[in-house]
Amino acid sequence: MTALPPSDKALVPFVSVENMMKLVHHIGIEEMLRGLADYIEADFRRWDLFDKTPRVASHSAEGVIELMPTSDGEVYGFKYVNGHPKNTKSGLQTVTAFGLLADVGNGYPVLLSEMTVLTALRTAATSALVARYLAPKGADTMAMIGAGAQSEFQSLAMKALAGLKSVRLYDIDPAATEKAARNLAGMGLEVVACTSPEESMEGAQIITTCTADKQYATILTDNMVGEGVHINAIGGDCPGKTELAPGVLHRSSIFVEYPEQTRIEGEIQQLAPDHPVTELWRVMAGEAPGRTDARQITLFDSVGFAIEDFSALRYIRDHIGGTDYYLELDLLADPDDPRDLFGMLQRAGN
Repeated sequence: MTALPPSDKALVPFVSVENMMKLVHHIGIEEMLRGLADYIEADFRRWDLFDKTPRVASHSAEGVIELMPTSDGEVYGFKYVNGHPKNTKSGLQTVTAFGLLADVGNGYPVLLSEMTVLTALRTAATSALVARYLAPKGADTMAMIGAGAQSEFQSLAMKALAGLKSVRLYDIDPAATEKAARNLAGMGLEVVACTSPEESMEGAQIITTCTADKQYATILTDNMVGEGVHINAIGGDCPGKTELAPGVLHRSSIFVEYPEQTRIEGEIQQLAPDHPVTELWRVMAGEAPGRTDARQITLFDSVGFAIEDFSALRYIRDHIGGTDYYLELDLLADPDDPRDLFGMLQRAGN
């Protein structure tokens, strides 16, 4: 990739929301989803190099604010992200985010980026990447239950990476279903708007649940899920928020990003602490099997993990060079004499 141009000052490249959207269109959304998936898969295959910790969460009655840090020993990254389900009633996003990469050698930031759009892209890329390992052979139809901000990204990623041909949409709010169907029109997918979750699941080999309410919800009951499907559960992502009935979990082979975080935040918070799960990095590294039986129910209990954000930021860092899709921020104090910070401040007044 084209390297970023050198600078006489310690300027930090910043990718705004506007420039992120321009970059997506410049690359092409499906090509970008495939590229993000490649970066995520590459980083999962070098899992042992990374610092790993459950995200640091500050919960309130209104929602949650989280920090998601990691490092591979050479580059450090973190994401700031919130989750406030009631925001839509005020015309606000339920999730907003930004992220940073820094050089471990000197601690200087090397990239600052919006991550509201980028998180939607990396979440979808992760879902579709996992589906390539776990979905039944020939799967081409997905039930998309929850037609909010993630639904179009999820659908297009499954098309780009997993061969999806048809998406069956359902949301408790018909306007959300209509919105998603309208946005996906002409994108190369058969789009079917459904009036119930049961209708959306007719003929679907992949079931994606993505709802926003912070509660112990039952989007999928045990009797709704037949043999041989892959469930992509991405809505449950904090303590006290789930989407699946416990019976579904007990019938499924469960795959997770980082058990220490997923047992706190994911669907498996409903299960015993020692309930067996398989870490996805082991599947990608060839150390553990994925789907082994056509009748098997596979479940990706997705909560999002810092390494995925690190991968996404790394992808952006590698793809903005040679473009106009970033700004340079004067973010770092950089005096000629590193011991004379005060002198630099004094000279600025002259």
